[in-house]
Amino acid sequence: MRVAPDELLRALADGEPHSGTELAREFDVTRAAIWKAMRKLVHWGLDVSAVPGIGYRLARPIDLLDARALRRALAPRTARRLARLEVLTELDSTNRRLLEGAPPPAGELAACLAEFQTAGRGRRGRRWVAPLGGGLCISCGWQFAGAPRDLSALTLAVGVVARRALKDAAGVDVALKWPNDLVLDERKLGGILLELAAEAQGRCYVVAGIGINVALPPKSLARLSDWPRGAIDLATAMRGAPPPRLAVAARLLDGLADLFASFADTGFAPYRAEWRDADYLLGRRVKLDDPAAPANGTARGIDRDGALLIETVNGARRRVISGDVSVRSA
Repeated sequence: MRVAPDELLRALADGEPHSGTELAREFDVTRAAIWKAMRKLVHWGLDVSAVPGIGYRLARPIDLLDARALRRALAPRTARRLARLEVLTELDSTNRRLLEGAPPPAGELAACLAEFQTAGRGRRGRRWVAPLGGGLCISCGWQFAGAPRDLSALTLAVGVVARRALKDAAGVDVALKWPNDLVLDERKLGGILLELAAEAQGRCYVVAGIGINVALPPKSLARLSDWPRGAIDLATAMRGAPPPRLAVAARLLDGLADLFASFADTGFAPYRAEWRDADYLLGRRVKLDDPAAPANGTARGIDRDGALLIETVNGARRRVISGDVSVRSA
């Protein structure tokens, strides 16, 4: 007989020691079966110790997500719009899960969260992997009747939603780096990946994925970003006391549902001023990595459509709608 690794995970989530004998009795399996399932927990990036005479324990408790509890934490208006909600232990990509499934009905939201992603992605196919329970991996899908007029700025609006959710749930003021990064203390806290799928009869299916570092081991955190100061998580920013991931997820779902429900009518306008207030690049010397037309200059904010404005060394203004932008050292 075997024990499901996710069931074993729930038993160990409290961070307390559990003897192999007790676990084998609880799941009605052999101790060898417990050991075999424990290897899956290690694969998920968890720090599991086995101490003779004491038992197995996780290096730290894990704040596991629960779909029913998450539904209860949503605002009533969000719960009414929610077509489906999945919380999975392991998945290749939450964005891919939604993109490969049927879009939700018009006016309704589909949401997928994963404790561990094997192929989490950022922009331009970059890999984003966090140990199980260490980050928040959430994707939401919405079907528009047609492509919204400010579709190019939707990623920026999602950034404002994420900023508000983190302020509400964690009390932190996050900066926004064009076009899709969440920044705290000059370090990367998370990122956004927006993907589109054209549908029949002109409909537009949008999937917004958000990844946030919550409580990661130092080694994992060091591998997540190539920024000069690296990455940061909420646990570091909040001196070891990050908010429950469920609270952040609920506020994200509330904000995304409101955003998608109104965006076709209002566009980027309700989010533009807040994005400008949180603009991490404003006034900084930047480098645009564009194979066709690279550029160096100073970031001068965004225009009405969300495009980045760069003042080049010769004083000209360049409007950038896509590309990788990094901060240059002084």
